[in-house]
Amino acid sequence: MDFEVVATEYFISRLEHLDEKAKRIIRSKIELVKLNPFRYKRIHSKNYSQVYRISLNLDGEESRLIYAVLGGKIIFVCILDRKHDYKDLEKYLEKLS
Repeated sequence: MDFEVVATEYFISRLEHLDEKAKRIIRSKIELVKLNPFRYKRIHSKNYSQVYRISLNLDGEESRLIYAVLGGKIIFVCILDRKHDYKDLEKYLEKLS
């Protein structure tokens, strides 16, 4: 099944502030997600059943690339700092509806 890849405005804004090395890492992860969106760890959400995360180490800091699979779309939601412990995740997921 071919999935349409979409990114939220917040994801794009976070991506713009990263250096080229980090962008290259994220692009390679996006390509892997396009091939198989169900390969990474599923995380629990109050409103969505298919939300996944990819562990990243960007500029020496632990980060998580969060995406959701909704119907035929892969929606890249945000890049979270691991130290925030997913506190803002539901806020970013609310913007999907």
